[in-house]
Amino acid sequence: MRLSCSLTPFILLFFLFLVAPAVSSGVAILRTDYYQKTCPDFNKIVPLELSCPGVVSCADILAQATRDLVTMVGGPYFDVKLGRKDGLESKAHKVRGNVPMPNQTVHDIHGMFKKNGFSLREMVALSGAHTIGFSHCKEFSDRLYGSKADPEINPRFATALKELCKNHTVDDTIAAFNDVMTPGKFDNMYFKNLKRGLGLLASDHLLIKNNSTKPFVDLYATDEKAFFEDFARAMEKMGTVGVKGDGEGEVRRRCDHFNNLNV
Repeated sequence: MRLSCSLTPFILLFFLFLVAPAVSSGVAILRTDYYQKTCPDFNKIVPLELSCPGVVSCADILAQATRDLVTMVGGPYFDVKLGRKDGLESKAHKVRGNVPMPNQTVHDIHGMFKKNGFSLREMVALSGAHTIGFSHCKEFSDRLYGSKADPEINPRFATALKELCKNHTVDDTIAAFNDVMTPGKFDNMYFKNLKRGLGLLASDHLLIKNNSTKPFVDLYATDEKAFFEDFARAMEKMGTVGVKGDGEGEVRRRCDHFNNLNV
């Protein structure tokens, strides 16, 4: 199973670790100073799995890396509570149905978020993560070619994408920035782009077409402060979803290795 890179790499991984697993039946106590005694330099060192092996979980490393990446490129700061354990296995079938796909409807995507306690407004705010990152051509090529090409894409944007993706069937690594205007900056340009027909994925474009989500797109396009505040709160909330506590998971010694990976 291959997943979309429509979320930024770190945020996608964060989503996989926190949302894809079944919600924990136990209670995990998360706090920002969880590693104060066991790995006091956690906030300063990378990679952590090498400096404090068997102590810091990969889930916590990814959660913190997500926040740091967002702030590094101009996005809002948000607290990351720590103390997660990593899953004992990683299976693709447990991810399917928990990660938004590029051609899904607003209703279907919101259903994934809703079952984890997220409102429609929070879903739109989290979609703003598409202000950075990229997507492979295969995720949006059906909007560009043939009889089903989307006429609502900005014409100049569509022409540029067609040229970029013309060989995507033989080279599946070809990708486009999610935000064509300010791809390296975390800002509210993603929402401004949607109003101009510059949304890359079909699921992006639907946010401005859907009567339920359009008001939030309009708000965030004109008020970056509101977007940053809502995004930060939603990310803090996401950090509490599906968390595994002691006895339900493990601390992996290598974060580039997935135990029992079965795709």
